[in-house]
Amino acid sequence: MEDIFSKIDDHQKKHRVDKWEGTFREYLPMVIQNPKLARLSHAYVYDAVRSYGVEVDSEGRERFRFFEREIFGIDEALAKVVEYLKAAAIGSDVGKRILMIYGPPSAGKSQMVILLKRGLEEYSRTDEGAIYAIADCPQHEDPLHLLPHSLRKDMLDEYRIYVEGELCPMCSVNLREKYENDIHRVLVKRMYLSEKDRIGIGTFVPSDPKSQDISELVGSLDLATVGEFGVESDPRAYRFDGELNIANRGMIEFIEMFKADERFLYILLTLTQERNIKIGRYSLIYADEFVIAHTNETEFLEFLSDKKSEALRDRMITVQIPYNLQVSSEMKIYEKLLKQTNIGDIHMAPHTMKVAAMFAVLSRLEEPKIPGLTLTKKMKLYNGEDTEGFRPQDVRRIKEQTAREGMDGISPRFIINRISSALIKPGTICVNPIDVLRSIKEGFETHGSFKKEDRERVDNLIADVRREYDEIARTDVQKAFFVSFEKEASTLMDKYLDHVEAYLDNRKLLDPITEDEIEPDEKLMRSIEEKVKVSESGKDAFRNEIFRKVAFSQRKGEGFDYKTHEKLREAIERQLFEERRDTIRLTVSSRNPDQEQLRKINEVINTLVSREGYCTECANELLKYVSSLLSREK
Repeated sequence: MEDIFSKIDDHQKKHRVDKWEGTFREYLPMVIQNPKLARLSHAYVYDAVRSYGVEVDSEGRERFRFFEREIFGIDEALAKVVEYLKAAAIGSDVGKRILMIYGPPSAGKSQMVILLKRGLEEYSRTDEGAIYAIADCPQHEDPLHLLPHSLRKDMLDEYRIYVEGELCPMCSVNLREKYENDIHRVLVKRMYLSEKDRIGIGTFVPSDPKSQDISELVGSLDLATVGEFGVESDPRAYRFDGELNIANRGMIEFIEMFKADERFLYILLTLTQERNIKIGRYSLIYADEFVIAHTNETEFLEFLSDKKSEALRDRMITVQIPYNLQVSSEMKIYEKLLKQTNIGDIHMAPHTMKVAAMFAVLSRLEEPKIPGLTLTKKMKLYNGEDTEGFRPQDVRRIKEQTAREGMDGISPRFIINRISSALIKPGTICVNPIDVLRSIKEGFETHGSFKKEDRERVDNLIADVRREYDEIARTDVQKAFFVSFEKEASTLMDKYLDHVEAYLDNRKLLDPITEDEIEPDEKLMRSIEEKVKVSESGKDAFRNEIFRKVAFSQRKGEGFDYKTHEKLREAIERQLFEERRDTIRLTVSSRNPDQEQLRKINEVINTLVSREGYCTECANELLKYVSSLLSREK
């Protein structure tokens, strides 16, 4: 409990900021000292994103920690979003475009926008993100708009501060009547962006075009005050409370943009191109805001095909948000979503999330066009795993051969629904990978929108995932069956390396018993290498690669064990498993185990529970499952 209180205190200290209010005369020196206070909206959003930190990989690609909190596996799409913000931040024409993101449902579009909103709110409460506005302006206007146009060039020449925009009608009236045209007296205050308080962050959701009023975007006339001020064109008789008004200095989100009536979309033409809002009976009102919209792919394609939409289409920059294609990232999505649920004491068996993620990712992949590349191999490559016959460098070439990979397939929402269905079955105390695969299949069989060919493909994908899980299950049982597995694996690896080194050096070995010179054991080496499908013609390359890894580890002062090289690890584990297959099968499948077999089974279960994360229930289920596999393979 003390930990959460300390975290609350740390958060409050980090975001505790003093309220500031003063005159424009007091504010102007602050801007000259810190020109960042004059940032336009896109630069502000870009700085907010970068404030969380940026990582650059070996190929120079940037990864933004801002998004990594909630969004996984779509780094390329997120990089394009930040690229848009970066270009807009320097004042280019890109800032006069709507950022349109589109893609399949549950791909992360809404989550990305939510993150941007929350990020802006937090950033505005930091010293770096300080932002100020004219105190009595309903649109939170930039105080620099008070500067006469004749002085703005001097600001740029002398202080490198660019001033863009005009006073809104309300500020013009206040300057004239309340401050007697003395800009020095105008009150300025620090503002804090807040979607809830409708300050700098707006959200527009289309509804019935017949009933939805344009005032939701641009505000409306206050009929109760018209009589007080005499004319409808007096700004004091107007409510500047539309989403575009309150989003000034920040951002506005258009949800399902193309469901909106054309009247609403036309307003965006002047907003994006000229940064102006047109309100009846008033001149154009300047608005500086980052406009981000999102929609599904079907409606986006319909919009593109409509020739009447050319003007608006020309004012858009589009970013495609596909489904994630990495198993490890997909698992993070499920883990995040399940943390938000209350599953009580139900245990989730090891590899359950991975199996569900493998199925989802496979459903989103296009059939490979390269000989020897299967969907499963492609999935592993995309996940950064070693794959027979291919290298990580091949991923870019493989992706270039795809048309719309990631735009179709099973959504994370469907998978979470099926995991939830498995969790709530009566009497459930543990959910394992087979339970989830069964639940996924049931979901397709009872879902009316899936056609017969969809279900056939699902059956094939489930079979592919099942084969992958079979290997995982065997390995877990194998390691648990032999408590000294790692020692045995290391011993076998050392023996293999001794013979490979002698083979590569073209020399003989000494027999440890007779001390006679013997040739390197080709049968032993090939027996291990064949477990990972190293061909006869490829054995020399594999052996040389292993020893390059050994030499590299030694130069870095690091130890080399059987886990250092992924393919060698797999080969060693398979070899040990093969040697002990019959022992495992006989022990696990015995209907009436003797005392020794029973003791061994209990030891295996205890090892699975203590070392591999199983509970007693799923450990027993795993043994039964592997027993059936071994019986079929006999």
